[in-house]
Amino acid sequence: MEQVEKPTRWSLNDLLAEPVEQALDETFSKLEQALVEFEATRDILTPEITWQDFNGVLKKLEAITIQKSKVEGYADLSFAENTQSQSALNLRDRVDQVLTDSGNRVLFFEMWFKELSPEATQNLIEHSGDLRYFLETMTRFKPYTLTELEERMINLKDVNGINAMVNLYEMFTNQFTFKFEVEGKTETITRDQLSSYFSSPSPEVRAAAYRELYRVYIENSTVLAQMYVHRARDWHTEGMELRGFTSPISARNVENDLPDEVVETLLAVCRKNANIFQRYFKMKAQWLGLDKLRRYDIYAPLTPSEKKFDYGTAKQMVMDSYRAFSPKAAELAQRVFDENHLDTEIRTGKRGGAFCYTALPELTPWVLTNYDGSARDIATLAHELGHAIHAMLANHRSALTQQASLPLAETASVFAEMQLTDQLLKQENDPTVRRDLLANALDDAYITVMRQAYFSIFEKDAHEMINDNCTLDELTEHYLENLKEQFGDAIEVSDEFKWEWLAVPHFYHSPFYTYAYSFGQLLVLALYQQYRVEGEAFIPRYLKILSYGGSESPIKILTEAGLDVTSPAFWQGGFDVIQNMINELEKMSSR
Repeated sequence: MEQVEKPTRWSLNDLLAEPVEQALDETFSKLEQALVEFEATRDILTPEITWQDFNGVLKKLEAITIQKSKVEGYADLSFAENTQSQSALNLRDRVDQVLTDSGNRVLFFEMWFKELSPEATQNLIEHSGDLRYFLETMTRFKPYTLTELEERMINLKDVNGINAMVNLYEMFTNQFTFKFEVEGKTETITRDQLSSYFSSPSPEVRAAAYRELYRVYIENSTVLAQMYVHRARDWHTEGMELRGFTSPISARNVENDLPDEVVETLLAVCRKNANIFQRYFKMKAQWLGLDKLRRYDIYAPLTPSEKKFDYGTAKQMVMDSYRAFSPKAAELAQRVFDENHLDTEIRTGKRGGAFCYTALPELTPWVLTNYDGSARDIATLAHELGHAIHAMLANHRSALTQQASLPLAETASVFAEMQLTDQLLKQENDPTVRRDLLANALDDAYITVMRQAYFSIFEKDAHEMINDNCTLDELTEHYLENLKEQFGDAIEVSDEFKWEWLAVPHFYHSPFYTYAYSFGQLLVLALYQQYRVEGEAFIPRYLKILSYGGSESPIKILTEAGLDVTSPAFWQGGFDVIQNMINELEKMSSR
């Protein structure tokens, strides 16, 4: 009898070998040695330093980064695989303390570099090779840098302050369980399992799943809202009052190396095009035989099928789509499987959602998903493996420059989802199935573009409201207005959805992160159009974009690819592609 391949649990041995405690002690020892050697360079850091000596200092800084990344990666991934584990939590706290101390001990280098004259800075940057953009990033933050003592105090404060609170948010929400009736029996399930019912063929099941989700979050709303208020106040106090950023979102924009104007243009174009998805949702209501979609229904399948895909089949589908595009990409994706760096099984206490974690250039990234057999889970697997491929294509970079900046971080992942959809469309002759595949792609486009853009629009308003001392009720009502603007007259939004913002982890972990998804999806639509026109000739240029990692500014990388992200017309072009997808879907449905 053929054995069915089951979801996997990853191994972290490539970060720290067994026995872990011994490996941890050895790594801490190497880190301490690297720190001592780096601190000894303080005396040669003068304005007259030669670029050869300066590059030697950078090598010592890289050695510190390598040791830090090993222990940080192990601690983060151990916590993600079981957020309720006391040993994982203790390790994460211990590592946080060590990393904070390490950061403070090397801070003198950054402070010294930012104080150099422009001429001295430029001379060192020009001779720094692959680390040029890393150094340019330091100078970009110069206007927002405090004194060394103040920076050290902020680092120390954050460990047991805002960072600890974000960890508590994760622990608190990952222990939530939900009561849900499955095949006539009430079961206790995780959020990821509950989320699979949002796309159930049954309208009653979809509504029940959302109501159960928000029942639990509403029960805990006072605590969750207070956590968010502290997150927003801390962000404002440090970013605007101490560092002098012009707005809360500007702090993220500087980190992303994007001018405020580019981000404002992106969000404005998204807002202007809300009617495109409103049109799609009105069409979807007709296909489902409804007068109007409810918010419960936006992910409803067009065909009443609850088809589940076993893990082995999903893996094969994803790998086939990669092979059809690029053998090189497929080879890199396969490494994640072969090296047991993939955690796909569902477990109580495991972090929800999905992510890809890159520790070091020489190590294959780790991927976490919660595979429950849905078609969306297959797309998620393709998405996260795309992140891993992106990192591995840049593994010739330094540990300081391997990882792509946030605006480009979603490029390979979203492109991979589009590859998968295209591959399935080519293999499928049934017009109903083809329609469903295209509708699924539009659902994903909504999730990645419009939903994420409106998240960022809400965050901008919420941070301002919190610092004007708004109440919890005012925040929730404002979020409801955000949803009503987003959906117009196409969607009926019931009252419990005003609490949705409490269930968005990015608001707590990384304020203003979400517009990067909109940026990435619309960017990929432009790139994918080039691929459709040019075919195989496009692939080397695309892989080159990914191979930059974080060694160059996003705008320079994209300008080289012939893309002008400063222009509203560029972002509108992405929406034009989405509009064409809706037109094609409309034609399919009329045949």
